[in-house]
Amino acid sequence: MRIRVLHETIYRYEQPARGLIQVMRMTPRDHDGQYVRRWRIEPSVDGHMTEREDGFGNVVHWFSPDEPTDALTVRVTGEVDTLESHGIVRGAVERLPDAFYLRETDLVLTSAPLREFADTVAADGDRTTLPLLHRLLGAVYERIAFEAGPASAALDAARAFEAGAGVCQDLAHVFIAAARHLEVPARYVSGYVHRGEEADEASPHETGHGWAEALVPDLGWVGFDAAHGCATTEAYIRVATGLDYLGAAPIRGSRTGGGTETLDVRLKVEQAQAARQS
Repeated sequence: MRIRVLHETIYRYEQPARGLIQVMRMTPRDHDGQYVRRWRIEPSVDGHMTEREDGFGNVVHWFSPDEPTDALTVRVTGEVDTLESHGIVRGAVERLPDAFYLRETDLVLTSAPLREFADTVAADGDRTTLPLLHRLLGAVYERIAFEAGPASAALDAARAFEAGAGVCQDLAHVFIAAARHLEVPARYVSGYVHRGEEADEASPHETGHGWAEALVPDLGWVGFDAAHGCATTEAYIRVATGLDYLGAAPIRGSRTGGGTETLDVRLKVEQAQAARQS
């Protein structure tokens, strides 16, 4: 499948913001089943952009405008070819040992009810890793209602589990926390998903999507989307990974002044015509 992405993040400030820095993890990398044909990040104002790689192997761009500005649009465009791999991720850049992904973070905290939930899932059948993870995926999907919403509304795993509802980041955090409790390394993934022709303008993924990957012996990392209760498919573009959402967030920044900030996100993810004809 060839997937085309147009993603605009639009900031407006009450007054010109000074010392503005935007850190962007918005560039996918090639791996088996994912080939980046073209990809471009275009800020709307003049400034200085540098490209680096973080400790997780994500491509990171740092951007700072040359002058104070009262508005900034970050426009991302690109096309990616994907192949069906049944959720298995191979050939990706790996910089950290597997055990690193057993760590708790502030967003991936367990609680007594969440640990009991994970233990019940584990006791309910084959404890081999892959069947266990598929049961966990189905259990989180049934237990936590998926609601559309911005990433800024994300809760930590324990609070999302207690609430019984959350945005895609929340469901991913619950899955990751439960998997780590069961001693399965797991991590957060940010990216895009093409939802098909049935998707409308009110798409829950208008601000991007998040899911989890867990490590399966003899298979490697496998993607699990708790928001939809499925393993990832060729419809997914994998962009960045981290211990939780904050480590893989598409854009994080800082500034001095500027007053009140407003944010608007426009996202279009579609199958490119060339792929439909091939």
